[in-house]
Amino acid sequence: MQHQIITDLNNRYTTKQYDKTKKISADNINLIKDAIRLSASSINSQPWKFIVLESDEAKLRFYQTFENKYQFNQHHAIEASHIILFAYNPYYTKNDYRNVVDVEVSAGHLPAEKYNDMLNGAYSFAELNTDATGFNGHWTKAQTYIALGNTLHVLARLGIASTAMEGVDSQLIGSIFKDELDGYICDVALAMGYALEEQDYNYGLPKARLAEVDVITVI
Repeated sequence: MQHQIITDLNNRYTTKQYDKTKKISADNINLIKDAIRLSASSINSQPWKFIVLESDEAKLRFYQTFENKYQFNQHHAIEASHIILFAYNPYYTKNDYRNVVDVEVSAGHLPAEKYNDMLNGAYSFAELNTDATGFNGHWTKAQTYIALGNTLHVLARLGIASTAMEGVDSQLIGSIFKDELDGYICDVALAMGYALEEQDYNYGLPKARLAEVDVITVI
């Protein structure tokens, strides 16, 4: 009997056409928000923001960000049930990390006497990924992809269709969603909803992946 994890991953695919009449339930949206917040990140940095576009007005604003390029993804903006903008802090500081360590202590995860050890010791890894200008966006951006992968699997478990989109205009998103992003950068977005099966050419096709022997080495 095939494990449910493998069934989920075999069933998920990149949706090409959404049924705009079908919406994700509020209960499932709350579950998705909880799951995305629980995503892993290096040194538990959590250098991210997730902007969930639910209203027609918000999705229309996202639609407008495709004015200059990547129009092949534009229809998802108004046809998918929801969109998530995955945004990262390009200048993650020790003060940002201090907020995390505060929560580590208040949650009972970290003993209070270990506060400074955690703040200074763990943050040294962030410093290794920070240039002379304070920019560490390559590192913080990578954390958003951990969250994206987690979210894709959660959606597969829920039977919700999804489309990860790097084909987005981060500059226009930064302008149109300036207030929500507040200096964070969005280079990838995720459409979610339910496939319009009869018009989605990707629906129901067999999974195409390289063989295990080609990608996995056990030593």
